[in-house]
Amino acid sequence: MSYGANAYARTAQVALTPREAEAAVLIKAAVRLQAIQDNWDAQHPTLDDALAFNRKVWTILSTAATEPDAPLPDELKTSMARLGAFVFTRTFDAMVEPSADKLTALIQINRDLASGLRDNS
Repeated sequence: MSYGANAYARTAQVALTPREAEAAVLIKAAVRLQAIQDNWDAQHPTLDDALAFNRKVWTILSTAATEPDAPLPDELKTSMARLGAFVFTRTFDAMVEPSADKLTALIQINRDLASGLRDNS
């Protein structure tokens, strides 16, 4: 990549709004999980790393969304807490008894939330 392209890439990353950045990270996690699901036999060894990444993303999102001073309505804070709990439970289940179908909900949740974040940017 040329110097100009590198500079543009850095500028584009800086120019993201917080919602766009959150959406981008959710999509990155979804893409990693989707690649594993689509090619389970070859990609299965990378499952723990992808699940750990997704768990980190959700730890940050759910913690930030549920903080007492977060500028979100209480109903949305409660929904994010419940969704985060589901994601953590499903992640743990996929780590204990791995199967490709257990990734579907995680992938879809990430994509749906990213889409909502982009729509409200």
